Amino acid sequence: MLCTRSPYACRRDHAQLCPLEPWQAPEFLAHIDRARPLVDPWIPWASLTTDLASARTTLQRYADRSSSDSGRIYGIRLDGVLVGGVMFTRFDTVSGVCEIGCWLEEAGEGHGLVTRACRVLIDWAFTERGMSRVEWWVASGNTRSIASARRLGMTRDGVLRQRYPYRGLRHDSEVWSVLAQEWPPAEDSSAPPAGDLAEIDRLMSQFMDSFTNTGDRRADLRIIREVFVPEGRFISNIGNDPVIMDVDAFVEPRQKMLTDGTLTEFSEWEVSERTELFGSVAHRFSEYRKSGVRDGARFEGCGHKTTQFLRTREGWRMSSMAWDDEPAVLPE
Repeated sequence: MLCTRSPYACRRDHAQLCPLEPWQAPEFLAHIDRARPLVDPWIPWASLTTDLASARTTLQRYADRSSSDSGRIYGIRLDGVLVGGVMFTRFDTVSGVCEIGCWLEEAGEGHGLVTRACRVLIDWAFTERGMSRVEWWVASGNTRSIASARRLGMTRDGVLRQRYPYRGLRHDSEVWSVLAQEWPPAEDSSAPPAGDLAEIDRLMSQFMDSFTNTGDRRADLRIIREVFVPEGRFISNIGNDPVIMDVDAFVEPRQKMLTDGTLTEFSEWEVSERTELFGSVAHRFSEYRKSGVRDGARFEGCGHKTTQFLRTREGWRMSSMAWDDEPAVLPE
């Protein structure tokens, strides 16, 4: 597990979080070569780190930022092997605002490493350095990074359209953030084991992402049939009487609405969650937000979900979900 005392500390078990320094360029380059297929579209320096000299330059740039207290970079090691990392791409103590980022190669997936490492950095920024705001800038198509921002309890502040060019195309950037007064306390020691929690996080992220039709993305609710058991139930408790649906009754009208132009630029994301595990069953209570354009009118909304999970022969699956929404509002 990753230590929660400071970004410089680590615990002597399977995962470690440690600073990356220029002398580690050979190890860093070998790792980036393994990670390149996953990170090259999203991490600008990944496409520039192609040999030993450029790897050393990348690490030296962050070493210079560290010496000026304006940025830092840390590696995540699993069983002693560098598999990813997290960084302060900006650290402005005058304004009290910093920005974090992350990357991971395939061998590090499924352990919740990025989420835990980012929590270390955010906690350090707020509690040790007195920062007021931590930002997360992400390309709109980077669904994995967006899911990480949601798991960290961040709020999407907005989208900067066609903000930057990449290989001949201009891409949108989303800005997410969490404020010092919103930051939750340290993780409860009774939290589910990291592997189980990572799998439950992944299921919830896939469920939420299936509705997204922002930009060039197309909503695809077929994934819901994969993350839910066939006998799953959905309960909408928004009105006076609950509406209880099976999987097909939930999916089919929503798939139509999200693909026929009725509901566009839609996304829904968790802003906080509490997950409890009891043997082969788990429960998750979530607060979420959503935004989109329905019949030409932009709206924003929020609500709460309660979701049950079962451990099956195929792994964790959702079994039921109930929710209550607050009334949607039109932005001013």
